[in-house]
Amino acid sequence: MSRAPRTLLAGAFLLAASPALGQDVHRTAYHDYRVVTVADGLVNPWSIAFLPGGDMLVTERPGRLRIVRNGSLLPNPVDGVPEVFARGQGGLLDVVPHPDFASNRLLYLSYSKPLGGDESTTAVVRGRFEGDRLTGVEEVFEAQTRGRGHYGSRLVFDGGGHLFITVGDRQAPPRGDLESHPAQDVSNHHGVVLRINEDGTVPDDNPFVGQEGALPEIWSFGHRNAQGMTRNPATGDLWITEHGPQGGDELNLVQPGLNYGWPVVGYGVNYGSGARIHESTTREGMENPRHVWVPSIGTSGLTVYTGGAFPGWQGDLFAGGLSGEVLYRLEMDGQEVIVRENVLHGVGRIRDVRQGPDGFLYVAVDHRGGNPTPILRLEPVN
Repeated sequence: MSRAPRTLLAGAFLLAASPALGQDVHRTAYHDYRVVTVADGLVNPWSIAFLPGGDMLVTERPGRLRIVRNGSLLPNPVDGVPEVFARGQGGLLDVVPHPDFASNRLLYLSYSKPLGGDESTTAVVRGRFEGDRLTGVEEVFEAQTRGRGHYGSRLVFDGGGHLFITVGDRQAPPRGDLESHPAQDVSNHHGVVLRINEDGTVPDDNPFVGQEGALPEIWSFGHRNAQGMTRNPATGDLWITEHGPQGGDELNLVQPGLNYGWPVVGYGVNYGSGARIHESTTREGMENPRHVWVPSIGTSGLTVYTGGAFPGWQGDLFAGGLSGEVLYRLEMDGQEVIVRENVLHGVGRIRDVRQGPDGFLYVAVDHRGGNPTPILRLEPVN
């Protein structure tokens, strides 16, 4: 399918006539597709990962790692997963295989680590996945944070021996002097993107290495709660979607050492009261988002499409929404969003979106209350 010239679409925001699940064809600007249920009966699925050989792994927030094999959800969860703090937003969160998984069998998991009582923090472990169980589990990162929710916890490898990790601001309230908020302080891990080596050590070329009072793992700061992260393999660009407060979800291009402004600048307001939080939407020395959702959609799950099943979507970003119950396609011109299209809605809270090895898009739906939910697949209709 040919793709319309980008110049004709610049600035457009499209709402697709996408039917609800169970109907036939969903129509979008470049492709028509059907939604197929891949696996059902999952409880609060948070992340999807694909392994060589065809298995799909799915994390369930209550603390279970599940296997989908040959189209069926295996009845027993994977042994060896660490204990999680499964309260509120906490639990077992992201899962990613090592880039050389076929030879080393290493899986990485992020989760909310219990610290005793009501305390918890974001942590990352890795272990060998063999015989449908994890062994040799070791911690590679533990965040220096305290708070309630906003764990962040997305993981992305860069293919060069490094792992990126998002950590949220842990719901630290923006009060008084906004510049004293912990997300503006690089001596802690509140509201950051981190970059570590695969074994948990710190790369020598990180931007804050050697800076007095700064944690050397930090790659960028001033974030609120990034629950979507992806890397474009063609360009190396690292993208995140992060939750704003009431309104003002953001798409950000993450670059080393930069300040992304939370809570000094932004577009949202306080929950309930609607009171203003930010001094402005911009300030010198703080990065502007590349795209904003007002009202917010509860951004979660982000991928860049590089497959062949939907050639008109190549190079585009796909962003899921929880409160918005929507999947957006963001058409890119370099590092700029020129079209935003709603390609799927009406199926529930979209927690994660991933490209499968078959070139199809896979979506994890997360209903409130722990009701069983599916993994869905978008398949093209010729």
